[in-house]
Amino acid sequence: MQSGAAGKLSLPALLQRNATQFGDSPAYREKEFGIWQCWSWAEAEKEIEALALGLINLGVNEGDFIAIIGHNRPYLYWAMVAAQSVGAIPVPLYQDANAEEMAYVLSHCGARFVIVADQEQVDKVIEVQDQLHQFEHLIYLDPRGLRKYDHHQLHEYSHVQAQGRAAYDEWITDLKTRREKLNYDSTCVMLYTSGTTGKPKGVVLSNRNIIESAKNASEFDKLGVDDEILAYLPMAWVGDFIFSIGQAYWTGFCVNCPESPDTMMTDLREIGPTYYFAPPRVFETQLTSVMIRMEDAGNFKKKMFHYFMDHAKKVGPDILDGKPVGFMDKLKYKVGDLCVYGPLKDTLGFGNVRVGYTAGEAIGPEIFEFYRSLGINLKQLYGQTEATVFITVQPDGEVRADTVGVPAPDVEIKIADNGEIFYRSPGTFVEYYKNPESTADTKDSEGWVATGDAGFFEEGSGHLRIIDRAKDVGKMADGSMFAPKFVENKLKFYPDILEAVLFGNDKDRCVAFINIDLTAVGNWAERNNIAYASYQELAGHPKVLASIQEHVETVNASVAQDPMLSGCQVHRFVVLHKELDADDGEMTRTRKVRRRIVEEKFSDIIGALYDGSSQISTVTEVTYEDGRKGSISATLDIRDAAVASIATKLAAE
Repeated sequence: MQSGAAGKLSLPALLQRNATQFGDSPAYREKEFGIWQCWSWAEAEKEIEALALGLINLGVNEGDFIAIIGHNRPYLYWAMVAAQSVGAIPVPLYQDANAEEMAYVLSHCGARFVIVADQEQVDKVIEVQDQLHQFEHLIYLDPRGLRKYDHHQLHEYSHVQAQGRAAYDEWITDLKTRREKLNYDSTCVMLYTSGTTGKPKGVVLSNRNIIESAKNASEFDKLGVDDEILAYLPMAWVGDFIFSIGQAYWTGFCVNCPESPDTMMTDLREIGPTYYFAPPRVFETQLTSVMIRMEDAGNFKKKMFHYFMDHAKKVGPDILDGKPVGFMDKLKYKVGDLCVYGPLKDTLGFGNVRVGYTAGEAIGPEIFEFYRSLGINLKQLYGQTEATVFITVQPDGEVRADTVGVPAPDVEIKIADNGEIFYRSPGTFVEYYKNPESTADTKDSEGWVATGDAGFFEEGSGHLRIIDRAKDVGKMADGSMFAPKFVENKLKFYPDILEAVLFGNDKDRCVAFINIDLTAVGNWAERNNIAYASYQELAGHPKVLASIQEHVETVNASVAQDPMLSGCQVHRFVVLHKELDADDGEMTRTRKVRRRIVEEKFSDIIGALYDGSSQISTVTEVTYEDGRKGSISATLDIRDAAVASIATKLAAE
């Protein structure tokens, strides 16, 4: 929207501009008790100012770290900008992190102040309080259940604001002085990595990183003050920070917060955002719900859906990209839009989406093409916390499932001899906090950052293709390439497969773990009058295993058509007796599989997959919702899957 960032060297400065320039425009909405509450930019600025004054009154110093924990709420977004306004550094944490994970981050950054949403988060902080030597004050938003707690270090958010307003004359000069000191090199936020390979690292991002990245991305997609976004992803994740704070403050668009994670889909439909982001898992889940509903529909509806969807897959993406399509095909697509695509988009909440993105990990091409065939401008981007999200983006009209696009504005990319991708940009992080060794390993003296991902630029198009994590790409025993994500994403296209983990590095064949999707498979069981008492029982049902085997063999036939990766077909698989879970350390809080941990934890099952066993009895430690540890025992069936023959491969090529 603006041509440059001069004079807007911090988010608090952008807030002041928005309060003046877009004062009456909606800045935040939140659904509470079923009713949407709204704050304009002028009102939000006053709320943030009151909290900032209250923080100074409470003793917050410049350079302090303020941890922020909870679901997406305007008050917690305000807390981040209030922290910046007083010269402190906000550190958002994952709200579903357990007490031990929180203790590590709070101790590592040395947070003196913690702002949380509710009693659940208060209890987690109090549980680890003895480990936090710098901790002094805890501020909570929702007072329910906290009346009888010791309030010497415990303060209600609204009271801190009230004290700030009361002390306006006393502290307003200090607040203005602190705000005016902020510049492009001041730290804007510290975000912790998901920790797939070890302890999370604190990524320090400056105002330059956030504002330049937000400005470039907003201009790239022509975002403006009239756009709407739904803020529902974890506030500790860099994507949410750049979309819901960076770009919101740069463009002045409205950030909408759902009432709760459970009402997210309803709230999404009511808001109808124009700008939407979701990781592949969300799109997979939404597609699963669509397919489940179609299974329950009558024959006429089911036939109409499949008839028009087959046509949409053929011409929808071309129509979306403005490519030539025959008159009759266009007409048939319009009829399909009236009968199927339009109502389906409205049901999903995507009726107004002008720009949609997915990132975080590769999305299955079939899932990606399904949404684009409906006319949803879904694109992929490739990014990292250390890049302030953006490394590559897909320009309109150049969107494909098998690439992640071209370098984002002002981003340089180079590919090392071993295939690893390096970049440098205005978004390149400052450092890993208290970790100069890792900083030096990741970012060289010229500012080039090692991504840890392997890929290559396509000749002609200039688009980047990601193969896999560099550390996960290996070789089969016969020297052919092993790239697990490629196969896993094909498997996860099926509604009844929630997660897949492929093994095969240095081996003569690949094997796989499968997690079923309890929602999809449970719905199938109910329709077929199949009784089950647990996830474990359903996962071991012979009909479920037969269905999964069919999917695996279909994927094998598809994988066989790729000459580079045809060696990655799944020879044997097992449907695990439990879902991979972040609480059990098997996944990160952003739902990425911790491969090494899974490999070690289930080594007995992997051994059975390779030694020809038809069954394996195993005992697995699990963590219950209340934090208690327990174990589950199971005897798992191991299935052989048909692989495509050499003749099939040659024919496909």
